[in-house]
Amino acid sequence: MSIPQTGGGPIERHEQLAEYLADGCKPKEDWRIGTEHEKFGYCKDTHKPLPYDGERSIRAVLEGLRDRYGWAEVREGDHLIGLEKDGANVSLEPGGALELSGAPLETIHQTCDEVNEHLREVKDIADEIGVGFIGLGAAPIWTHDQMPLMPKGRYKLMNAYMDKVGTTGTTMMRRTCTVQVNLDFGSEADMVQKMRVAIALQPVATALFANSPFFEGKPNGMKSYRSWVWQHLDPARTGMVPFVFDEGFGFERWVEYMLDVPMYFVYRDGQYIDALGQSFRDFLKGELPALPGEKPTLSDWADHLTTAFPEARLKKFIEMRGADGGPWRRLCALPAFWVGLTYDQGALDAAWDLVKGWDAETREAWRLAAAKDGLQAEVGGRRMNDLAVQVIDIARSGLKARARPGLGGMVQDERHFLHALEDSVETGMTPADELLQHYNGDWNGDLDRIYEAFAY
Repeated sequence: MSIPQTGGGPIERHEQLAEYLADGCKPKEDWRIGTEHEKFGYCKDTHKPLPYDGERSIRAVLEGLRDRYGWAEVREGDHLIGLEKDGANVSLEPGGALELSGAPLETIHQTCDEVNEHLREVKDIADEIGVGFIGLGAAPIWTHDQMPLMPKGRYKLMNAYMDKVGTTGTTMMRRTCTVQVNLDFGSEADMVQKMRVAIALQPVATALFANSPFFEGKPNGMKSYRSWVWQHLDPARTGMVPFVFDEGFGFERWVEYMLDVPMYFVYRDGQYIDALGQSFRDFLKGELPALPGEKPTLSDWADHLTTAFPEARLKKFIEMRGADGGPWRRLCALPAFWVGLTYDQGALDAAWDLVKGWDAETREAWRLAAAKDGLQAEVGGRRMNDLAVQVIDIARSGLKARARPGLGGMVQDERHFLHALEDSVETGMTPADELLQHYNGDWNGDLDRIYEAFAY
């Protein structure tokens, strides 16, 4: 989850809302890659989730990273709720999952080095205090009541609101994890093309990274239960945002969408003020019930942009949000997939050619089918595995065209980061399929085996 924004002057003109988004436009040489991933922590001896406080806790992990590896504290009141260093952040998801929000980096080689260094640091601290971490899309065994709510004001507000607008919001907050990548755009037209490709092909990422077939101790009937959870969370702020494909879509249309998204909060003087269900349009007029007579700043707008959760989200960059959290070897595959599709114009055009004939019903059908069946999904007689082969081919061509070497030139480009996905389409097996195979085979239905077998 995002941290609150500060600074930014008052919003005096409606046009500033779209201008804020347009300020994200960058020349191609300045495009960067920001990888984020979440993972569940647990006590090694009991396999129970980590509390916030205590000898074996989320706070203990944060303090260890701070003291040993030089991360600076991020506090909310008396609580340590995150860390920052060199443009990267470590933060807490509502149920205590630990998230790395990586620095904006030039190549996937660099972002993968960052991920690997972070996981080594976390493992170093975790091993000393008897804690483990695991990469999955959903908590496989834990119940809602076992999951603590982290001491952040934003989460307290969201927790109270979620059951009023959907059925799975508190499940999303406490018991799901993702890996995502944040990518840049060069112009409004470039943003539009990337957003359309991102939304249309997000179900392919959901299928390839599907890694949440268990919930509360048994198979749940889904390959990506995390994706299913998002389908039932809050229709006002989730989904496949079909207006992105309308003629004339651009920054201003995204502004209008966000103005229709009900607010969660306003952040003032280190406190989250309850604005649940209120309207940012009223805020612009100085008529927000939570702050009567006060008008918003650009930082309020930046905060509000973080409260919509569609499959791809526009801020001053684009967030790809469709993938389950997963094992170490797949974390670098997610940025490789999307960078390959979007950072080379030839690949981006090819990806758009692949999906531009789809209507909203087709895109939504792929989304639903991907969550349930992963690479075995079918829509209109077409198999997801076949579609994924085509998409990976395009991503591979984009990474080859980028030609960003690594390891001091020993590796000529970034294509090898796709190997885990190539293995999946060759076998037709997602991580969820592998987990189910173990569960029904050598684990003999003992889901506790997942912690030893798939821990970081």
